[in-house]
Amino acid sequence: FSNGILYRVNVEFYFMVKYPTLTTDRLILRKFKISDASKVQKLAGIFEIADTTLNIPHPYPDGAAEEWIKSHESDYRKKTSIQFAITLKLTAEIIGVIGLSDIEQQHSRAEMGYWIAIKFWNRGFATEAARAVLDYSFSDLDLQRIFAHHFKRNPASGKVLEKIGMQKEGVLRSHIKKWGKFEDLVVYGILRSDLPE
Repeated sequence: FSNGILYRVNVEFYFMVKYPTLTTDRLILRKFKISDASKVQKLAGIFEIADTTLNIPHPYPDGAAEEWIKSHESDYRKKTSIQFAITLKLTAEIIGVIGLSDIEQQHSRAEMGYWIAIKFWNRGFATEAARAVLDYSFSDLDLQRIFAHHFKRNPASGKVLEKIGMQKEGVLRSHIKKWGKFEDLVVYGILRSDLPE
């Protein structure tokens, strides 16, 4: 087989297996269940979460979390995205979300996105989860590039990306309109070859 064919076979096989679970020192990143919907709505419905993310509405509408969770299995099977509930290993409490979207197999890349519930900010959980998803992206999905972005006015998110080895690649000025106001997006990226051997 050529390398290209082997790559396609590996990716096809991976997405035929069970939805993955990732484990770190303090966290378990798992598939969402419908029963998680009320928790998602409660956590994501806080203004500060919606204010620092691209697509979360405020107020968070009833039924939206259920519909979002229902889409995960299909998106995973179509190999277009994967979303994880970030849970504490000791208590199983959901504290946030992390995932890969816009998985482009042709170009071997994906976009990482995440949010953490406010009461768990500044405790390293986002970095721990992001590092696990980055490892998964390169080892299990065999991707070449992972990228992410954040609102320029939210530099804390950029610090998370820097801690996992991403490089700042530029600023997209007035790229997004959030609640009637244009936002600059800071773009970060990392290549498989950037990782230490």
